[in-house]
Amino acid sequence: MSPNPDQAAAALRIDAPAVAARLTEFITAQTRAAGFERLTLGLSGGLDSAVAYYLAVAALGPAAVYPLLLPYRQSSPDSLTDALACVEALGGGHTIADISPQVDAYFDAPTTPPAADRDADLLRRGNKMARERMAILFDHSAAQRALVMGTSNKTELLLGYGTLHGDLACAFNPLADLYKTQVRALAAHLQLPQALLDKPPSADLFPGQTDEAQLGWSYPELDAALHCLVDEQQPPEAVAAAGHDPALVEHVVRLMRAYRFKRRLPTYARADGQPLDFDRDWGW
Repeated sequence: MSPNPDQAAAALRIDAPAVAARLTEFITAQTRAAGFERLTLGLSGGLDSAVAYYLAVAALGPAAVYPLLLPYRQSSPDSLTDALACVEALGGGHTIADISPQVDAYFDAPTTPPAADRDADLLRRGNKMARERMAILFDHSAAQRALVMGTSNKTELLLGYGTLHGDLACAFNPLADLYKTQVRALAAHLQLPQALLDKPPSADLFPGQTDEAQLGWSYPELDAALHCLVDEQQPPEAVAAAGHDPALVEHVVRLMRAYRFKRRLPTYARADGQPLDFDRDWGW
């Protein structure tokens, strides 16, 4: 038995206009609460960052949202083209900064340890690229007094498919409770350029890379299983028994456990050895 595709799709269906309205309110409230009037974000040419950008512009206006386009020398030319199409559609400003010199300088330095194998080298370069981009974003945040907004979706966050202190770093994230398939539905409602809706999801970390090839399953399959595990709080055995691929369920559970640390603030120890909670309401 396999899960009913129609039931899985219905479980993940969203009221896109209502979600868009709530998220624009959230963006405005979070920006103001932090004492800012402007936002900055990385606009990669992918679906998630484009949706976040469109929502931010709907919330604050194009003059208050400043995207950075940060290509690497091996980035797909389509990524820059699609990112620019979003900026042109909404009429905002932007900055393009090539991150190749600083990334290559690090890996070409004699003090940089060699990678164990090609896959490790690709992973390290991808992580370095993500962290360089975020370092630039936070520098622009300071220069322009613009709060950094995140763009990771719920699927990526649950599976640890992101770089700690890289694309996962931000002041707040409006997409964190939307699975990838739901972000796609929101993108259609927001009328993003068709090229963005049609292209295969990719972090564009190296030529030919796609998210679904790296994750091993399609986003609809992953999202359907995650919905059962997380939102419906079904045990893995029940999710597999309902018809989801047991290998997929096992893979998802393993990733969620392995990368839980990416979803949490650093754990600080008190002098008595117990965890210390800085993120609390002090009652002032």
